[in-house]
Amino acid sequence: MVVREDRTFEKAVGGAIAMVIVLVAVGWVMRDDPAEKPYIGIAGGGFIYNYREADVYYGFTANVLKPLPVGTWMIADFEDPAGGPPLSVETRLHARSVRYGVRSPSVRGVKAGKPYHVTIRLYDYTRTKLIWAAEKDFVSQIDDTVVPDQPLTIGPGYFPNPALNDS
Repeated sequence: MVVREDRTFEKAVGGAIAMVIVLVAVGWVMRDDPAEKPYIGIAGGGFIYNYREADVYYGFTANVLKPLPVGTWMIADFEDPAGGPPLSVETRLHARSVRYGVRSPSVRGVKAGKPYHVTIRLYDYTRTKLIWAAEKDFVSQIDDTVVPDQPLTIGPGYFPNPALNDS
């Protein structure tokens, strides 16, 4: 009499191993290669008009997308809407943060619909080796004429500006 062995378990294990190999291969082909990612991603940005303090500036939020060397500097050069040389802002990046808010100094002369150029560069800790660079344009939907020449309020409590009293 011939006894036939049941090989169901071996077939199930073999099928599971084959399925895992296929899934790993598909995952490898569809993965995002970290080497192709930029170092910094711009999450958003634009112009801010604070009419209470008579202040106008623009900026952006940068997200770190892949590891950077220790002590990396981010230097952003904002186009000055009033003309003149670019307004430069430097930020030192560190390992404890992956999101940075970068804003220009106060600006005037912003025109609606005109693109204003920003250059973003990453340098090593000595500021001699360029790691990465990008450019971005920001467009305002309104002129800065909506902002008064003098602040409407002063101090931390938003007290009315006494220089604006007509008395």
